[in-house]
Amino acid sequence: MSRATPHILQVLPALGTGGIEQGTIEMAEAIEIAGGRAIVASESGVLVPRLLSVGARHRTLPLGRKSPLAIWRNARALIRLIRDEHIDLVHARSRAPAWAAWLATRRTGIPLVTTWHGVHDARFPGKKHYNAVLARGTRVIAISAYIAARLRDGYRVGEDRLRLIPRGADMARFDPARVTGARIQALAEAWQIPPGIPVIMLAGRLTRWKGQRLLLDALAILERMVPSAWMAVLVGPADPRDGYVREVASSAARLGLTERLRFAGLCQDMPAAYALSDVVVVPSLRPEPFGRVVIEAQAMGRPVVVSAQGGAMETVLPDRTGLLVPAGDAEALANALLRVLTLDDEARDFLAETARHHIAENYTTRQMQSSTLAVYDELLGSHLSDRFRDQLT
Repeated sequence: MSRATPHILQVLPALGTGGIEQGTIEMAEAIEIAGGRAIVASESGVLVPRLLSVGARHRTLPLGRKSPLAIWRNARALIRLIRDEHIDLVHARSRAPAWAAWLATRRTGIPLVTTWHGVHDARFPGKKHYNAVLARGTRVIAISAYIAARLRDGYRVGEDRLRLIPRGADMARFDPARVTGARIQALAEAWQIPPGIPVIMLAGRLTRWKGQRLLLDALAILERMVPSAWMAVLVGPADPRDGYVREVASSAARLGLTERLRFAGLCQDMPAAYALSDVVVVPSLRPEPFGRVVIEAQAMGRPVVVSAQGGAMETVLPDRTGLLVPAGDAEALANALLRVLTLDDEARDFLAETARHHIAENYTTRQMQSSTLAVYDELLGSHLSDRFRDQLT
């Protein structure tokens, strides 16, 4: 017999910024809306106040520590937490916390749900075994068809346990109609973007595999094609002392692109950033497990140019909401940017409408929340998903 108010514990390393952290808070909110009790265990972080604001509780545990002794200690702490809080189910989203959660749920006899968020290479000895804990859940959630295939083929997760639940965009937050001109203008001034200049944006951590250097090579080609004014903005934390950040800046100088390039740093108003952009590019050199930027940009009606690999490409309707290009091909990327920047108003309006409708139909936060609650219901015999939908209607 299921409990009327299921207590769900989510575990992750910390509540900093990132997709895992955002998804954790989105699910905590959904659990509370559905009448459940949401508890999160992790290190502290900047998103703890946001978690508390949705009605969830936070318990501080050093779950990001990876040593066997630390994992064993964390497992004991989770066993106590499970018993003290009368936890019905644990949801783990990262490997070290998942190991502690797996040990704890085996001892307490409650279900474990895992979500495989990353690519998690297994090229080094022992790495596949370390990764495999995320395939040991009573249910295993893949965030894209690309990840689902890896779980089936590489970790032998059967269809009885595997559930495909893509990440989602908040359609209320990422709504072009709600982004004021003042917000867009504030970013344009902060980033020193002159009025009327087309903007090419890459949003993501400044790290080699995200493709910032590739974008610069493509922009150098684009400049020869379109010598008229345009600007490129790299959105994401950019410590000038970081070796790769210095490398990107040096490459821009060598290619004569310094005046066209902006390091925007961390942006607190991504809807306005998308609204300011004429095209959003995701030129990742390695497969993305999902690619949240791609769906957020489309929700905002912005065309996307995406490397044709991994989970990011799954959310694009080629030639209707964006373009797919071969990974690592600067010339193909430049040609795709040229196509998008030279769209006429009618084509751009059609793309914007198609893109937003596509995301609203297939990739919303509410859909992700409801589908994940349904996984909890499978294991608990509860009705969280039905209650969630009822509360939203």
